[in-house]
Amino acid sequence: MNEQQFSKAIEAVKEKSPKRKFVESIDMAINLKDVNLKDPSKRFQIDVILPHEIEKEIKICLFGEGSHLIEAQELKISKIIDRKELENISRDPKLAKKIAQSYDFFISSAQLMPVIGKTLGRYLGPRGKMPRPVPPTEQLEPLVKNYSRTVKLRLRQNPVVHSRIGTINMETQYLAENAMAVLRAVEGKLERGASNIKSIYLKSTMGPSVKVE
Repeated sequence: MNEQQFSKAIEAVKEKSPKRKFVESIDMAINLKDVNLKDPSKRFQIDVILPHEIEKEIKICLFGEGSHLIEAQELKISKIIDRKELENISRDPKLAKKIAQSYDFFISSAQLMPVIGKTLGRYLGPRGKMPRPVPPTEQLEPLVKNYSRTVKLRLRQNPVVHSRIGTINMETQYLAENAMAVLRAVEGKLERGASNIKSIYLKSTMGPSVKVE
C-alpha cells in the first residue's frame, strides 16, 4: 500500500460526499486476518503522532497545580481540574466515569499523579487514558500541540483498527500521509506486518465506504 493508492481512495471519498453544514471527518478502517485475538499479547493500544493536524477539536483535560493552571487557561485547554476538584471527583464514581469518557487525552502536573493513580486509575486505565505527567518546570504547550495530531489506535476483540485521519477539507496529500502513518504503525504491531492486513476502507462521517485498492 502506498500514498498514491490512498490518494485515489481519498479523492473518491470526497467525490461521494455532498457538501454539508459541518466539516466531516475522514476515518480509516484496517481489517485484519490471521490474528489470534484470544491471545492478549496480540492486542494493542498505541498513540500515533501523525504528520499533519487532523483539524478537529481535540478534547484535553488537565489535572493541574501551580503555573500549569495558568498556562492551561492561556492554551484554552478543554477542562482544567485543580487538586480540590480532583478530590471531589474521586469521591463521585458517576462523575469520574463521565470525566474519563468525555476527553480524548489527559495531562497532569506530576505531583498529582499519586492521587490520580489511587482514585481515578480504575476509570482512566482501562480506556488507555492515564494522564501524561508533566514536571512543574515543563511547559504544557509542546504536549498540547502534539495531541492536535495524535490518534489512538486500539485492537481488542474484533480484528479491525479504526482511526480518524483528518477532515474532508484537508489536502488529499496530507490525508494520504496521515493514512500511511496509521498503516505503518499498525503493521509495526502485527506479527506478520502487512501480511496480516486483509483490507482497508476509508469513509467520511456521512458518506459511503471506499475500499483502498
